[in-house]
Amino acid sequence: MTRSILDDHSDKTVQVVGDIVETINSIDKSRRKDIAFRLSNVLDNIVSFSGDSEYYCVCLVDLVNSTNITSKLSYTKACMYYGVFLNTMSIIAKEFGATVVKNGGDSLLYYFPKTSDSTNKHVFKKVLECGRSMIELRDIINDKMSKNGLPELNYRISADYGHVMLADSMTSFHKDIFGPTVNICSKINSMAIPNTMVIGGDMYQYVKDMKGYNFKEIESFSIGHKHSYSVYSLSQR
Repeated sequence: MTRSILDDHSDKTVQVVGDIVETINSIDKSRRKDIAFRLSNVLDNIVSFSGDSEYYCVCLVDLVNSTNITSKLSYTKACMYYGVFLNTMSIIAKEFGATVVKNGGDSLLYYFPKTSDSTNKHVFKKVLECGRSMIELRDIINDKMSKNGLPELNYRISADYGHVMLADSMTSFHKDIFGPTVNICSKINSMAIPNTMVIGGDMYQYVKDMKGYNFKEIESFSIGHKHSYSVYSLSQR
């Protein structure tokens, strides 16, 4: 049986944080300094930056219009809707060698550790094949959704390559990832037409000559030191 990535950690974390806030609001001011100090020590251990960094391909798959869709579903159906999406996308990503690091309920963030070797074109192709498989398998997934009385899934996929910072986390079995590459991957996701994939300009430099794919520049935007950063749509030849 496939283990759901929707484990109890996230629910417990929300409950603990809620209890902390309630407690702090109910106590007198003289004790708040002591609690704030102890809370600071706990939070320092939740995410601990190891100082490690690497260059990776980072990807995000994000559901389209999920808030509006699930607002019309029962609690059980909404859980199934998100659960099918997160688990199927996670399975596909891992099949192509990705490490899943975060789920945001309606999105999944993952990266490809082997892309740290920028000379290995095969692993970069795996990134594209992973995105293509997520799109191609959508009909099969939605057939199962329909048979269970669930709305169809529509999603956008984005990817980019660049510098990534790694951090240990108490709330995850894997290291969390942070940095400009993760931020850019998130920002360009909305530029994709539903059920398609887009890549950032840095990623494009490593895959632009790969056979079997067409790349079309769709937009440029300004972010940080990259005054004009290109974004490309991806399609099969």
